[in-house]
Amino acid sequence: MNKTEVLRYLRTNSKTEDEAICALVDEAIEKIENGVQPKTLFRIFDCRVGESETEIEGYVFKSKRLAQNLASCKRVVVFGATLGIECDRMINLALYENLSMGMALQAAAAQKIEEVCDNLENEIKAQFGVSLRQRYSPGYFDLDISEQKKVFALLELTKRIGLTLTDSCEMLPAKSVTAFIGIEN
Repeated sequence: MNKTEVLRYLRTNSKTEDEAICALVDEAIEKIENGVQPKTLFRIFDCRVGESETEIEGYVFKSKRLAQNLASCKRVVVFGATLGIECDRMINLALYENLSMGMALQAAAAQKIEEVCDNLENEIKAQFGVSLRQRYSPGYFDLDISEQKKVFALLELTKRIGLTLTDSCEMLPAKSVTAFIGIEN
């Protein structure tokens, strides 16, 4: 994991020389690395991209920004990734027992889920020999968070990797990501 990124998520100076903060971050990174078991799932779909909506397998995602992101793409990767429920438990317990460690674990877990997503993208590129666009997730800009329901239906995320949605469309476990990635070739 990238310690500089963890420090950035903590909103500290990424070049901090504060030994106590560095030790806390090192411990948090070790706990996350040893305590989580990431799960990912992706599928590649044909897509039809309009001016302000994208259709995938009969599901219409209304978002001008997503459509711009996927412009000229004929295929799209839709994926889900999670660090799992044990990560949530670890963070919640630490927040109760030691707020500083809880915050450091939050930052380390945020960096870890990004690393998991980046690694999945690299895996897809290598496996399929494709170029990918930037990830785009429900809840960003004009792609409403409620569109998560369609992503969950497309991928069967609850059944396959244990992700669930709250009534307000937040994912559980909390350190989870869903996204669309346009395939350029």
